[in-house]
Amino acid sequence: MKLVSFHHNGRAGYGAVIDDRVIDLSNYFTETPDLASLLASPAKLAQARELVAKSSGEYALADVTLNPVIPAPGKVICVGINYVAHAEEAGRKVGKYPVIFQRFAETLQAHGAPLVRPKVSQEFDFEAELAVVIGKGGSHIAPEDAMDHVAGYTCFNDASVRDWQFHTHQYGMGKTFRSTGALGPWLVTADEIADYRKLEVRGILNGEQLQQGNLSELAFDIPHLISYVSQALDWNPGDILATGTPSGIGFKRNPPIFLKPGDVFEVTISQIGTLSNPVIDEA
Repeated sequence: MKLVSFHHNGRAGYGAVIDDRVIDLSNYFTETPDLASLLASPAKLAQARELVAKSSGEYALADVTLNPVIPAPGKVICVGINYVAHAEEAGRKVGKYPVIFQRFAETLQAHGAPLVRPKVSQEFDFEAELAVVIGKGGSHIAPEDAMDHVAGYTCFNDASVRDWQFHTHQYGMGKTFRSTGALGPWLVTADEIADYRKLEVRGILNGEQLQQGNLSELAFDIPHLISYVSQALDWNPGDILATGTPSGIGFKRNPPIFLKPGDVFEVTISQIGTLSNPVIDEA
């Protein structure tokens, strides 16, 4: 299934996308308030699949306003330097442990919504990534059990304010500016992806491909990352794991390429879809 969160006629909801129509699952699961809650219930997900199989949808996809696929994830855990080629272009080596940092949920934008270049910087960079959406919570998860905790996958742009990112050795501030990350357009459930390692991630700026990578190239794979983080934090349904960006980022190019107003950046992932966002300046 392709699952979305949306607004329609001023009401927040969630549903499934079939072709160009949306099945409003929130109408059927009235005691399940949001998509993260649906993902937490295997029984309700099974019911949702049955509904999707026999429904043509209540709304045209064009008539709903998409939200970030999980509008308010409890955690957005990001991984840096997780493609070997990206580590090389950044002048870094892949270490013994993954580079983990966090992004605040309030910074996330939906598919089609503008990414905002902040007033304080013109070094606004793009990062095309695969994001994993957690469906089953847990702590101290063994790597061999980790994929049982995956609800599905979506596209993510971890757009970064580079000069602020490098104010100190902590990435934090450069990754948490308002309206700088994008998540969507939908979640493709894990049962539809036979092998995530065969997925291809591409970053496309104004129609030109600048980034390309395959999930088979991750230095730390998804089971390892889920397990590693779970030693410190409980995973909860709806949490997001951003797996890192491939090579081709803007600030390591010669000359550098940064996002500017009027640009459109797309994250395209095979078997999932395309997340597209225009760029504007902060008012």
